[in-house]
Amino acid sequence: MMQILHINLTKGKVFKETLSDELRARFLGDRGINAKLLWDFIKRPGIDCFDPANVLIFGTGPLTGTIAPCCGKSSVTCKGAETNLYLKTNMGGHWSAELRFAGYDHLVFHGASEKPVYLWIDDETVEIRDAEDIWGKNVRDTDRVLKEELGDENIRVACIGPGGENLVRFACVMCDVYHSASRGGAGAVMGSKKLKAIAVRGTGEVSVKDTDKLYEVAFPIIEALAKDRAARHLYLYGTSGSMPAKNEVYSMAVRNWTVPHVEDAYPITGQYLVEGGYLIRRGACFGCNIGCFRYAVINSGPYAGTYTGGLQLVAFSTFGAGIDTFDAEVVIKANDLCDMLGLDEASTAHAIEWAMECYERGVLTKEDTDGIDLRFGNVDAIMDIIPKIAYRKDKLGSLLAEGVQRAAKTVGKDSWKWTMCNSKGLPMTRADVRVSKAYALAFAVNPRGADHLHTETIAEWGMTPEALDLIEKLTGDKRWASPIYTEYRPEIVRWHEDCYAATEALGLCVFTSTNSYCVNPKNMAEMFSATTGIDFIENEIMLAGRRILTLEKCFNVREGADRKLDDLPWRMMHEPMPSGPRKGMMNSPDELDKMLDKYYTLHGWDPKSSWPYEETLDMLGLHDIAEELKKTRKLPTLKKAMNS
Repeated sequence: MMQILHINLTKGKVFKETLSDELRARFLGDRGINAKLLWDFIKRPGIDCFDPANVLIFGTGPLTGTIAPCCGKSSVTCKGAETNLYLKTNMGGHWSAELRFAGYDHLVFHGASEKPVYLWIDDETVEIRDAEDIWGKNVRDTDRVLKEELGDENIRVACIGPGGENLVRFACVMCDVYHSASRGGAGAVMGSKKLKAIAVRGTGEVSVKDTDKLYEVAFPIIEALAKDRAARHLYLYGTSGSMPAKNEVYSMAVRNWTVPHVEDAYPITGQYLVEGGYLIRRGACFGCNIGCFRYAVINSGPYAGTYTGGLQLVAFSTFGAGIDTFDAEVVIKANDLCDMLGLDEASTAHAIEWAMECYERGVLTKEDTDGIDLRFGNVDAIMDIIPKIAYRKDKLGSLLAEGVQRAAKTVGKDSWKWTMCNSKGLPMTRADVRVSKAYALAFAVNPRGADHLHTETIAEWGMTPEALDLIEKLTGDKRWASPIYTEYRPEIVRWHEDCYAATEALGLCVFTSTNSYCVNPKNMAEMFSATTGIDFIENEIMLAGRRILTLEKCFNVREGADRKLDDLPWRMMHEPMPSGPRKGMMNSPDELDKMLDKYYTLHGWDPKSSWPYEETLDMLGLHDIAEELKKTRKLPTLKKAMNS
């Protein structure tokens, strides 16, 4: 372990660097060290995401590959194609553990190849190989061909599909065929470097400083997860098992967030996937004892023979509710198309539902849609458009492949108002933040854009005793465990941000710490100490999470971002909830501003600009970051702010 592998695709060379304890002590690993590497290697602010100077970084955590529970996660970090800002996107599966067994913690891809290549890592042997014969193949075929070529069906492959090759702004990186680093367009950045795949075989083992101590801490967590109600529900139904609850609380986001509730949501739920006979088996990432992964098949009808994996909440809430289709088989087929073509489901589906709303409003015509009748619920249109996007085919495919924010600028006529992007440009995921105020704040400040996979604030709903206890700890009173309040939302978001960042930096699944709560800052610190030999306590783990989040913020500050980008989609801030028990609620600009003021203050950031104060960076040990921001005149000081 303790190695960073650098791959210069322009020169066709690789070199190895020792990962220092100092870097681990500051940023832990995975997402944290990735962020520091991104800051260090992108020397010119303002470069385009497809510039060879953009680096693409894959990171694992110090717990990855150990006996720690649910430790199969890894992060992909770069300047994202969808926003041209900071991007961290996370994936599961077994690829990350295999990389550690081969002896590497991080991969950093520099430059770009002139022709398609893939990276072959076989323990100490690292080769950049020709990929002309697999360029153009879908994800499943790429995985199969590489395993045949390398003569080992047990190797692990991370790759892009045609979407990434064609620089679709929301192309993703797929690993183990069905797991993905989905959001923000890391797959397009990978495609711009002509990097088709990374195949890994590792025969080593992960070194742990104190195996007995790690077992002593980890085993009770594993036992607790086995008894945990939230974890059990994830095993039974996956994340799509929460679809009935979303419908019950009027948060379904049907027809591009214009309808919050339907009479019968059952056909697009995780429960129906099981009870309707589509689920053929469950799966799990490396080291996971929750098992939220789904494998499903369609045996009859127009999509007979379709088989796919994943099928989580995002699939049913986008290709189901979002596009106004309530047919599980449509969702299964659309999920398979996106996975095989290497497209982020959330952004793909939103591009289509945005286009559908444009069509129904008369902003797009059949001439613009290549003759497609693009009304909501048109299932045939969905199946036709997904490949068009991946191959940038025809007018509609080329338009939507640029992502909805850029597409809306092309189309005009106020179509930006229903893009469901905030000013950063990433379409939001399927939480109606008009009735979930901590999520609203978390979405607004997320450095990669308005989605939930940077800060999960499930606790604000108070659905379990553990969630209620956490809210009481953060606010002083369990009564604040309600999503309709704006009071104490900044405190709730701040804690979850730090915890979420630390969880990912260690290589753990966030379901263990911000959903089930079996993993907490105390036992995270104990597992980190036992694994690395670096003594940590609970407060230091949370401080490391805060340091990571602040560094990510600083990356965007260096790129020119300020408070104006920390907002929400127009519809969330100007169109009230149309029906249900919370009819009339929305995220008003005044409401959001008040939460932002408190949030920035809690972080030690300047409320006017949202930029971190110099004193805050010094307190976090980010002196080098402060010095660089000082040169750009984007480093306010608390002393001057108080004097003014």
